[in-house]
Amino acid sequence: MIKVLINGCNGKMGQEVINAIQNNEKFTVLNGVDKEENPAYIFPVYTNVNEIKEKPDVIIDFSIPVATMQILEYAKNNKVPIVIATTGLSEEERQKIKEYSKDIPIFQSANMSYDINLMKRIVAEVAKNLIGTDIEIIETHHNRKVDAPSGTALFLADSINEALGNSMEYNFNRFQNREKRKKNEIGFSSIRGGNIVGEHTVCFFGENDCLEITHRAYSRGLFAEGSLKGAEYIVGKENGYYTMDEII
Repeated sequence: MIKVLINGCNGKMGQEVINAIQNNEKFTVLNGVDKEENPAYIFPVYTNVNEIKEKPDVIIDFSIPVATMQILEYAKNNKVPIVIATTGLSEEERQKIKEYSKDIPIFQSANMSYDINLMKRIVAEVAKNLIGTDIEIIETHHNRKVDAPSGTALFLADSINEALGNSMEYNFNRFQNREKRKKNEIGFSSIRGGNIVGEHTVCFFGENDCLEITHRAYSRGLFAEGSLKGAEYIVGKENGYYTMDEII
């Protein structure tokens, strides 16, 4: 049985991971980390990573960037594989993750949904076949999400950009730009409201038509299930940086 430490165990996604583990005989929750203890849990919850007593087989991180960096240090120092699902990371933080993957197995995805990772491949292929279209990405999330655009929107854009030879520019705000749209531009629109789990649409606008590819998440449970796939995959793996592409 794989023993899991959940970083951000008190959050909505942390609770989803707990539920997913309870329904999966391959895993058990060993302990958790969050800014506050939770007496409702039957496993220990630590507010300081330096006080963790039980060594897990793998860490699943659904938290915030500062907490991710803290648990990453613990993972490196204790040689524990880690699944990182936190978004909103800076370029410096992403580079640190890549650097630490030389010392431990790290599985990371801006979106733990298997389907969204298939969508990444699809939109990259479409972009290569619809050269010259205007590409826009629209993403919608609940009103508590703090980063915009979403990590998934950037994830999809990066896939398209790579397929087009890294020739595209990202436009996050047209409000102050009094100029017409550039042809090598990927535009982003972020909508926040209600309790929407997540919706991403990539639009390819031609002169006479538009192709839209959309993914809608109806439950946060799919992200938890994806994180367990990642956790199972990297336990026992050699040090390195892994993504959902390896599973697909």
